[in-house]
Amino acid sequence: MGNSQIWFVLILACLMLTLHGIAVLMIAGAFHWIDGKLENKHIYGANFLSYFIAILFIIGSHLIEIIGWAYICVALQVFPTNPQTFYFAGEMYTTVGYGTYTLSEQWRILPIIISFSGIFAVSMSGAALYSMMGALLNRPTNQSPL
Repeated sequence: MGNSQIWFVLILACLMLTLHGIAVLMIAGAFHWIDGKLENKHIYGANFLSYFIAILFIIGSHLIEIIGWAYICVALQVFPTNPQTFYFAGEMYTTVGYGTYTLSEQWRILPIIISFSGIFAVSMSGAALYSMMGALLNRPTNQSPL
């Protein structure tokens, strides 16, 4: 991989992680805002429904990133066919490592970059989901002590 292509891929990885972080913060912020509005209302299950909707949005953000990596790989012509590129991007992003890919010398660093971006993106998402679940579970009860 040429020096300029390495920097291009690394900058794209940083940009994707930044956008993922902003998206997760927006999703978590929206959840906490909705949770605050619903805190004193007696709408059964609304808080948990908003939590599961937040989960769906976070999963969607990961799928968008996998598609983004696939398009990057297509633009860089890493593989001859596009379906193989999408499968490769998804497998590297999730760090499954199931398939065996014969990459040319110039692209051998690419799985490491994609895997690191996936690990950090999933970590950010996990932290946000943990924060949201904590808001639901640490809610004070309205019962008076006996």
